Amino acid sequence: MNFIKIFLFHLIHYFLEIIPVLFVGFLLSGIFYETIPEKIVKKYLVKKNFFTLLSVIIIGMFLPICCIGSLPMAVGFKQKGVKLGNILAFLVATPATSVSSILITLKFFGFSFTLYLCGVVILLGFVIGIIGNSIDKLKDDEALETNQTAADFFSKFIPKKTFKQKIFSVLRYSFIYLPKEIGKEVIIGITIASFISSLNIVKIFIENFLYGIFGYIFAVIFGIIMYICSTASVPLVYALNNQGLDIGPSLVLLILGPLTSYATLLVIKKEFGFKILSIYLFVITFFSLLSGYIFSMF
Repeated sequence: MNFIKIFLFHLIHYFLEIIPVLFVGFLLSGIFYETIPEKIVKKYLVKKNFFTLLSVIIIGMFLPICCIGSLPMAVGFKQKGVKLGNILAFLVATPATSVSSILITLKFFGFSFTLYLCGVVILLGFVIGIIGNSIDKLKDDEALETNQTAADFFSKFIPKKTFKQKIFSVLRYSFIYLPKEIGKEVIIGITIASFISSLNIVKIFIENFLYGIFGYIFAVIFGIIMYICSTASVPLVYALNNQGLDIGPSLVLLILGPLTSYATLLVIKKEFGFKILSIYLFVITFFSLLSGYIFSMF
């Protein structure tokens, strides 16, 4: 009975903390969705240079889609001749951060941690992008830019939305589509976080077995085998951190979790082959471990 009271206390506490932040995050995501059309993203993705890679990463960080939502876009980019490194950087930047997850991370972990996490994602995007572009064997940019599909041609004749339609589209995306897309994951994440926070045995287990290098091993294994979207993972990792998990492994979990969904790994293997998948996993795992260890030293 006492456990149920503690569990409900943590559950209500997390919901009260997150709901205002989610409201703002969903609304901003809807605005970004309406004001940054996909054709703009495609335009910047077809070149291979520093500024294109930077644009890809920044756009990916602010696009209001999770890792599952980014996969169809990534496949479409490949068919359009987009460079491999740009696609991999996009797949890193898009699910690792979102407006709502950044706001929730800021709420739970503070400004320094959030700023460091965003910096790590940007740097990781550059690293995986440069590696991908260095082994890319696609055609030259000039030839690719002339390859327009029928969809691109006919899209020019689609009537533009009125201001009222744009407002409706923003609200529909923010408060209908996004809650349906990640609402279940957020609720599951908060429930698991509340459950972990309510169990004293979890605290004892973490303090006795997940210290030092074992915490990092746990973060890698847990992060890879259990996919949680970037928004839903924050309260769960926060609960583990409160129960004794060091800040370094906590950072590793926040990076690895959203980037290693089964769908992402399967699509990368199918579209680019096992070699690219192996490079993707190795770079993300190594970089997240290094970043977590460096942050823990401070």
